[in-house]
Amino acid sequence: MDQLKSALPDGVGITRIHHVAVIVRNLEASLGLYRDKLGLDVEAVMNMEYDHVTIGFLTVGETKIELVQPTDDTTGSARFLASKGEGFHHVCFEVPDIQAALDGLAAMGLTLVDSAPRKGGEGPVAFIHPKSCHGVLVELIEAPGGPAWSNLGYEE
Repeated sequence: MDQLKSALPDGVGITRIHHVAVIVRNLEASLGLYRDKLGLDVEAVMNMEYDHVTIGFLTVGETKIELVQPTDDTTGSARFLASKGEGFHHVCFEVPDIQAALDGLAAMGLTLVDSAPRKGGEGPVAFIHPKSCHGVLVELIEAPGGPAWSNLGYEE
């Protein structure tokens, strides 16, 4: 972590875990576990047509669990579900300036899935390829009010 902090410009390092994502076959059945049996509050359920998934966010303190159900069998998330089954999919870290973080990570030689932020369900996001993260898909999300929010058309 010290290498990441020293390689990135001041103020663009990871500030917290935003969420961990679990890939599921059936969002409603999974909500039955997390909401009804484990007692977590559902914050939002969204159909992300452009990503071909339906997602649900549940809150746990200041962190969230994202349930991800693929809606198209040809996508990466659907292939992941088919090959690995239900379970852990990715971890998402919050950063103050996502483009600066991406630029810094690319300069350190990490392979990015997204070289620029794109629209996500809860703000601007981008992914780092698992081959650069010891097999883990890592997502970055920009903190509310960061520079990419207005660039991507989020309301203030």
